[in-house]
Amino acid sequence: MLRLGAVLIGSLVFSALAHAASFEAQLTDAAGKPLADAVLSLSGGPAATGSRTASATMDQRAQKYVPHVLAVRSGTQVSFPNSDNIRHQVYSFSPAKRFELRLYEGTPTKPELFDKPGVVVLGCNIHDWMLGYIYVTDDPWFAVSDAQGRVRFDQLPAGHYQVSLWHPQSADAQVQPGGEIDVAEPGTKHTYSLTVQPENGDVPSEPAPSAFGDAFKKAAGETAQ
Repeated sequence: MLRLGAVLIGSLVFSALAHAASFEAQLTDAAGKPLADAVLSLSGGPAATGSRTASATMDQRAQKYVPHVLAVRSGTQVSFPNSDNIRHQVYSFSPAKRFELRLYEGTPTKPELFDKPGVVVLGCNIHDWMLGYIYVTDDPWFAVSDAQGRVRFDQLPAGHYQVSLWHPQSADAQVQPGGEIDVAEPGTKHTYSLTVQPENGDVPSEPAPSAFGDAFKKAAGETAQ
């Protein structure tokens, strides 16, 4: 009986692994250059819900938000440690999440709950050039592209998915449809090109006052539709 149970358990594990696939995507801009900090999310597919992270971290280092783009599932608690030796004041006016963490050092004892899908633009009342983005999604599978514009999903259930794409420089901060894709068991690779607005160059030490306001307007437009 024990041997039969072990065989059945082994068969179930093998069956689950046999239906797991991998999906790798290369994200580029219109010129074909690798696009970092882009979010790719997948909806549809089998009934599997994918992995769900209950907590995440948006740090502050060298007067920057780290990571620049954080993608989370709806219902995630996000903490905002301040790793700098100066105080920051984090806030967001975005419809998906309005909040403020008044001047502080260290780590606030209470994380913030992000329970509404949308783009949340973060700023600092003290340092206007600090911009960060939290992409909140109901999709069960999502990832942010690395410096080479790559994302990869391992142990993804083989099936048919709808692809969504987003980047901080997306026109009007809109999510861009990436079409549909069939993820096969041996693994699937695909390249996606996103339409993004040109950068204004490196972030200056004293940026234009309108930079933060423009980012909030983009996020507000995205979540209002």
